[in-house]
Amino acid sequence: MKRFYQKSLQFVGLLLFLFWGTIACHDDVKMKRWQPLAQDPLIEVYFNLNHAKSADYRDPYRNIDRPGDNLEQIIINSINSAQSTIDIAVQEFRLPNIAKALVKQAEKGVTVRVILENTYHQSLSDFTPERVNQMTIREKQRYDGYFQFIDLNNDNEISSEELNTRDALTILNQGNIPIIDDTEDGSKGTGLMHHKFVIIDGQIVIVTSANFTLSGIHGDFNNNETRGNANNLLKIKSSELATIFQEEFDLMWGDGKGGKKDSRFGINKVKRFPKSIKIGQSEVMVKFSPNSSKDDWPITTNGLIGNVLNQGKQSINLALFVFSDQQIANSLENKNNQGINIKALIDPEFAFRYYSEGLDMLGVALSNNCKYEMDNQPWQKKINTVGFANLPQGDKLHHKFAIVDDNIVITGSHNWSASANYQNDETLLVIENPVITAHYQQEFDRLYNNSSLGIPENINSKIEADIKNCPKLLTPTSTGIINLNTASLDELETLPGIGESLAERIIESRQIQPFTSVEDLTRVKGIGNSKIKELEGKVSW
Repeated sequence: MKRFYQKSLQFVGLLLFLFWGTIACHDDVKMKRWQPLAQDPLIEVYFNLNHAKSADYRDPYRNIDRPGDNLEQIIINSINSAQSTIDIAVQEFRLPNIAKALVKQAEKGVTVRVILENTYHQSLSDFTPERVNQMTIREKQRYDGYFQFIDLNNDNEISSEELNTRDALTILNQGNIPIIDDTEDGSKGTGLMHHKFVIIDGQIVIVTSANFTLSGIHGDFNNNETRGNANNLLKIKSSELATIFQEEFDLMWGDGKGGKKDSRFGINKVKRFPKSIKIGQSEVMVKFSPNSSKDDWPITTNGLIGNVLNQGKQSINLALFVFSDQQIANSLENKNNQGINIKALIDPEFAFRYYSEGLDMLGVALSNNCKYEMDNQPWQKKINTVGFANLPQGDKLHHKFAIVDDNIVITGSHNWSASANYQNDETLLVIENPVITAHYQQEFDRLYNNSSLGIPENINSKIEADIKNCPKLLTPTSTGIINLNTASLDELETLPGIGESLAERIIESRQIQPFTSVEDLTRVKGIGNSKIKELEGKVSW
């Protein structure tokens, strides 16, 4: 086995250094074109922004040629291969071609089931004018883009024919595909149903970081310059792995739509520990989130991430949408102090927020209303190999992967955050195989070679403003979760998005009636469902 890994690594190493030079490509954009890497026969790896020589396709909705693997078509091809069952759990589903493929298979007698996050369990026709008027600016932009996508004749009206052609949920409903979401347990939804996996015939599992949306895979419909959020997809052939994922799906499905409300989401599922299996030449570990906030951190999903990172002896590379777990950052600091080479790319929307661990790695801190986040720990031995990838405006770095020593990959739907750890339904995979790792390393290198590293000027300005305007910066040192019924004003203000005014309203509200759940915060003016989700896992009562 050791000889196989050594030979595989040598072979992959040679391939990594073979690439075409910079050539003119689509839309006159200059980009480096890599030679395609050999795939493992049982675990195939794909990237929608792949710049391998053979990876090009025509966007089926915008009709533009673009580089990358067509993740949607890979999913459709797998769906078309099904003989008996297709189970899908995905946060958001907006791609009509996948929906049509599912309906065709159902018409042939294949059993199809779909689980969604309740926030996205609406077709376009479900959005009333009143609801549209209440949308945030970002929600309205997403809605407008989807409206344009469905409005085929551009008359600013949506016909039933257009819904049946373009609206994925309408297509699924018209095809009698059973769909549930995370309210099927009788609740209002716990955390996010953030999974992105497909199980086919109990033999094939697809795990991806991408939602089934245009922006997640192809690019924004009304912006041809976008190429889709940077995402990865694994197609894995293993009945043993499919059985593990089937157990997770069935816990959430319960008896399906309606009935006993026996679906289980979030921490209401039985406690699950990591499971390790062998798939061909790969050692694969699977862990589903969430854990209870009462669990010791080492047995949580974030704890597993920290444990795998601790195995690093040479290098650790990160490509993350969000990184806000302090204990993982502390584990990385220990590796940095040991001389391990660490590089990190974080989506620019989150890279420099006050709670981002990217700031710790850069050796700096930002306050939230003149208070640092709890247990904040900027690195004493700071590094300058942290930053963000320069993607087309509108695209996000949506990966959630790490590469350890060119031999181990951590990937899945799980963001490195408290919400993912303690609230959301998530998937984490740890795969040990140099052939698979090489694909992720090539993606990381592509992103890193076109990145901005270090502390941006605007962040330096904010740090200087903190020094000037916050003469007595408060650094909370107590660990744990903020109790809504007992926390002081200063403690409440350490919570994300909670300033002095909101903290005062929380105190006023609890004096009238104590909080019994995080949902009770909706009675506080200025706190809506989006802020509730941000606070989940950070508060108690």
